Amino acid sequence: MDQASQLRVIKANQLNKPLARVLTVTSGKGGVGKSNTSINLAIQFRKMGKRVVILDADFGLANIEIMFGCMPKHNLCDLIYQGKSIKDIITQGPMEVGFISGGSGIAGMGNLTVDQLNYIINNLAELDAFADVIIIDTGAGISDAVMEFLVASEEILLVTTPEPTSITDSYSLLKALYRHPKYSPEATTVKMIANRVEKEEDGKTLYNKLDLVVKKYLKMPFEYLGGVPQDEKLVKAVMQQTPVTMMYPGSKASIAYENIVSRLMNKEDAVKQPKRGMAAFFSHIISNKNKS
Repeated sequence: MDQASQLRVIKANQLNKPLARVLTVTSGKGGVGKSNTSINLAIQFRKMGKRVVILDADFGLANIEIMFGCMPKHNLCDLIYQGKSIKDIITQGPMEVGFISGGSGIAGMGNLTVDQLNYIINNLAELDAFADVIIIDTGAGISDAVMEFLVASEEILLVTTPEPTSITDSYSLLKALYRHPKYSPEATTVKMIANRVEKEEDGKTLYNKLDLVVKKYLKMPFEYLGGVPQDEKLVKAVMQQTPVTMMYPGSKASIAYENIVSRLMNKEDAVKQPKRGMAAFFSHIISNKNKS
């Protein structure tokens, strides 16, 4: 059985199982607070009763584990090449938020054997059974590795700041996504989070500026989730390697993250969109790599 046939069988086996909601957090440039956003959204989902796992897909950088103050024993590469189980490579962070270190990435996935693919995807499918929400924290920019994750995503959360370079790079990312041969506007929505704004109105203004260009040139689904204000409490929490939503739950930033998660949950309830889950997510990535 070839890889494509094997992937179809695996997908079919997942149809009747509960699937997690996969959110892919990304940014056009580094230093805009993307990983901090991933962590604090995860904590807020936990506060609302959701089981959460973060996949740190910013390969080569250990942002999530540094911010959590936890050192993982294993990473995604150990699942792929060392035969570890999915439970072996999950590290428990604050408030029982699980996270998986990406290690050196998925560069070799297109060369894996059928047995290796079967093992990986069936293990990743287990995440759908004990996580309601899976947050994928990608690298910044428009590298091939980032694009692989974005074109496989149903929901992309784009973190942007008011800095001109951040706005420009965010548009560059959206343009690269739009032009990617595997991108499907019917299967993917992009939702913007305005980070480090002075007030909520500034975030909406920032979104409107970007949306104007997106509507004119890209014509892709693009929504606004909300803004996270500049907050000294957030800076203090980062220095203490503790999520601001735990250390200062009443802070302006924490309330903003809570509002964003509430909107995400309300959208899910209103739309009731079918979830693909983690197994299908990685199946899509591997299929794309094999076709490229």
